[in-house]
Amino acid sequence: GPALRVPVGLIVVAAAEHGRDLRAFSIRKETKSHGVGGRLVGPVNAGDQAAVLDDTVTTGGALFEALDALGAAGVQVVQAVTLVDRSNGAVAREAQRRGLPYTALVTPADLGVVE
Repeated sequence: GPALRVPVGLIVVAAAEHGRDLRAFSIRKETKSHGVGGRLVGPVNAGDQAAVLDDTVTTGGALFEALDALGAAGVQVVQAVTLVDRSNGAVAREAQRRGLPYTALVTPADLGVVE
């Protein structure tokens, strides 16, 4: 699925309650040809720094495609976080190869699930 399906607005609200002013944006799978075009939707611009949050990764394809789209737009990604990583370490290895700090909050093994 898309790289951001988590209720990002809730994260922004929670951050504001703790004195952090964050801006949330999303990344479309493909560029729209009508309306507000482009893949990036929201207040993000070239030169900005961003952390990317993905709900679940299996292969990391959508996550790394989103990272590439941000890079192409001139946005510096400083960290990637996923809530559930089902990649068996593949996403962490690719993030390390790219020099990108990566954090997975939960793996299936953490939940007692053997895949």
